[in-house]
Amino acid sequence: MSQLSPDVVVAPLLTEAAVSIRTADASDVERLSLYFTSLSITARNKRFMGARADVALLAAECVAKVGHPGHFTLLAEFRQQEGQSTIIGEMRYAYDAAARYGDFAISVADVFQRKGVGLRMMNAMERRAGDLGHEMIAAETARTNAEMRGLAKKAGFADTGLGDWQSVHLAKRLSR
Repeated sequence: MSQLSPDVVVAPLLTEAAVSIRTADASDVERLSLYFTSLSITARNKRFMGARADVALLAAECVAKVGHPGHFTLLAEFRQQEGQSTIIGEMRYAYDAAARYGDFAISVADVFQRKGVGLRMMNAMERRAGDLGHEMIAAETARTNAEMRGLAKKAGFADTGLGDWQSVHLAKRLSR
């Protein structure tokens, strides 16, 4: 198992081959826990919309519904020269049948932000949700989370106006 050192240098443009996106499974809990621990406090607070210290529980929750229709977690992994891979991003998706939309949360390791990883994960999530027949995806983020709001806008999400003074509600209708 490999972990990124804090002084890692990331090329300005990651190649498609260097990063893979796959569905998480139960065997990923420990690596996902290490990934959450490696996030800066700011990134962790943005991902979980507040301080959370129970990263092992959070990691277990991300993969708890593996195999459950409409629930999945995607992992972005950086393949290193030694043949090992390191988790550099995660995205949890859950479909709410009553509300008729899927909800998601995403994080990308600090050194890999603004390198296209988040957008690739969102595109993968949209394809998978569309394959499941879902018509809309939504998310909520802090009004102060300019990075997420920018990423969502780039991915075609719009502010629904349903947020409050602290949060923004974003949504996107999927094309069929």
